[in-house]
Amino acid sequence: MKIWHVSDTHCKQDQLIIPAGVDTVIHSGDASNQQDPFLNEAELHRFIDWFADLPIKNRVFVAGNHDTSLEKGLITADYIRSRGIVYLNNEDIIIDGLKFWGSPFTTAYGDWAFMKARHKISRIWETIPDDTDILVTHGPPYNILDSTYNRDNKIELCGDTSLMKRIMNLNLKLMCFGHIHSTHDIRNAGTRTISGSSTIYSNGSCCDDGRNLALTSHGNIIEIS
Repeated sequence: MKIWHVSDTHCKQDQLIIPAGVDTVIHSGDASNQQDPFLNEAELHRFIDWFADLPIKNRVFVAGNHDTSLEKGLITADYIRSRGIVYLNNEDIIIDGLKFWGSPFTTAYGDWAFMKARHKISRIWETIPDDTDILVTHGPPYNILDSTYNRDNKIELCGDTSLMKRIMNLNLKLMCFGHIHSTHDIRNAGTRTISGSSTIYSNGSCCDDGRNLALTSHGNIIEIS
């Protein structure tokens, strides 16, 4: 399976270069931008129209913390699925023999969508099936393409430690996420592996972390056997 992974497009999906020859596209959240769910609804509808029309066989979507109209029910999971999109919210699906499991939840930071307190979010990760092949979350695991500046302008790792702990007990082929963007001097967008594991980690964030959320990446291409 040849996968195109994107995330954090923040209404700039029309600027993406769509690759040829991919079987599956995965978007791991923050397709929209506005915090107000009523303003957010129009943004997310535009994304869904674009995503549904992509000339790619399988289209998988997991929401992010900016996708507030989805959390509030202004746009429903049934509607997204009616457009031929696989929408995952703490659930799994088998596509071409590979088990996907997806969740939009991240640890609480500000007043956004799909957030859980850090001491509670591990309950979600405990439900990830042991035989998952491809894991799609909005946020990253700890210490994997998750560096950014905090409010004191110091670099910190923002990934979820409980998610990383669960991943260490799985035999994943691919882990997709976004949420933590690249900055002017930190590159999070891209893929990596870690010693002792065959899992490919992909941060598909397409926009930078500046005020204008400029598009600085067109996602990642990964081939899974």
